[in-house]
Amino acid sequence: MDIKLVQGDIAQVDAPAIVVNLFEGVEAPGGATGAVDKALDGAITQLISDGEIKGKKGETTLIHTFGKIPASRVVVLGLGKSDEFDVEVVRKTMGSACRYLRKLDIRKAATVAHGAGVGGLNSADAGQGLAEGSLLGLYRFKTYLTKNPEENARELDELLVVEMDQNKVSSLEGGIARGRIIAEAAMIARDMVNEPANVMTPTRMSDAARQVSEEHGLELKVIDRDDMKEMGMGAFLGVAQGSDEPPKLIVLKYEGDPNNPENNLGLIGKGITFDTGGISIKPAANMEDMKGDMAGGASVIAAMQAIGQLKPKINVTGMVAATENMPGGSAQRPGDVVRSMSGKTVEVINTDAEGRLVLSDALHYAREMGITKLVDIATLTGAIIIALGHACSGAMTNNQELMDKVTKAGMATGERIWQLPMYDEYKEQLKSNVADMKNVGGRPAGSITAAQFLSEFVEDTPWVHLDIAGTFLSSEESGYVVKGGTGVPTRALIDLTLDLATNGQ
Repeated sequence: MDIKLVQGDIAQVDAPAIVVNLFEGVEAPGGATGAVDKALDGAITQLISDGEIKGKKGETTLIHTFGKIPASRVVVLGLGKSDEFDVEVVRKTMGSACRYLRKLDIRKAATVAHGAGVGGLNSADAGQGLAEGSLLGLYRFKTYLTKNPEENARELDELLVVEMDQNKVSSLEGGIARGRIIAEAAMIARDMVNEPANVMTPTRMSDAARQVSEEHGLELKVIDRDDMKEMGMGAFLGVAQGSDEPPKLIVLKYEGDPNNPENNLGLIGKGITFDTGGISIKPAANMEDMKGDMAGGASVIAAMQAIGQLKPKINVTGMVAATENMPGGSAQRPGDVVRSMSGKTVEVINTDAEGRLVLSDALHYAREMGITKLVDIATLTGAIIIALGHACSGAMTNNQELMDKVTKAGMATGERIWQLPMYDEYKEQLKSNVADMKNVGGRPAGSITAAQFLSEFVEDTPWVHLDIAGTFLSSEESGYVVKGGTGVPTRALIDLTLDLATNGQ
């Protein structure tokens, strides 16, 4: 969809539909909504009086204009209570509104910049939120759909953002441009998660990274099986040995501050392109969702694309540990012992706890590269869904200052994050009689013990672990979230990077 900013009065815009807004409890609309109401002879005020329009968050009301203004329809969006309004409300309401317009087969619409007036948002944030919500809300994965071609071809092609105040135009344009970059990155992550595993192989993931590298000037290195053997990545290779698909350790590098190499950030993503559980095989029910076990890696590649476009003053390394976890004849067995790149040995109790194994070698390698701040992202444990459901991702850390910045980025983008404790007592569950540690610590506190396992490979380097097993996939539409891959936490990773580049540690 093309998003264009125009200066003028939205009541005078000639389009099949225009979109205005209303806060809950407002009886006499003002601003752009008031201007449209006046042009419609008080139709909006009358519907408020009748109780049909309440302004509640997510409410959508369609009004036919019957020639009173150039637009043939007006959509009034409820923004909820004014004291609860923020940019996330803009994202959600615009996501829902754009899908609503598409269902009406409207190809062109105009909207005000919600929140840039009495809502109290600065114009850049309002523009960014509008662009993100609109584009993400309209996202569809249609690659393999052959039925109902007319319905699948239906799109909202153009959205005009109408602003009366000339002083806000430049800021709004900048926000819209940034919002598009960020939304397009999140949609790349969604595409990668939604692709079937027979297509989105480790090799295909490396191809996606290569495309990002070539288009945005990033350095790319892809480490193959033979190189991993030379480097001693026994934990990674133990997972990969059951699959015919060659494993890939994908490394993307962006240099935004080359004269200050210690000003850096490492984003490390789990890229299990299909997870059967290996010999400790998963139940058949819903196993098809395990094509998305590479969502962490997808979010890293996607975030690196946006970082390459936004060009923050920080050096960023994105790394994806990509392989399948299959129960082939050469697959590792429960009870096997593998030696990680760090030299630490691991007794493999459960082959379905494979993500922490590939990440252990990737995290150690990142430290060898001199990365001073690490964030790993993984669909790591079902236990995090039991703990937090699908409302937020879980996080664990060895550095509260970095954790606070990650949490802040999650709040700013609507990709919420909740911190869990990392008490030393949890490490006791990982003790092994035959190796330095076990790869699982039993059912109690499963997400935390998984993070404790990873902490052994980051040591004192500031690090945050994000477990996105409950948030990488959605089974329903809501706001700008649609069914399938969510793209979480691509936008939070971008926001974190921009924040670190601007405000440092």
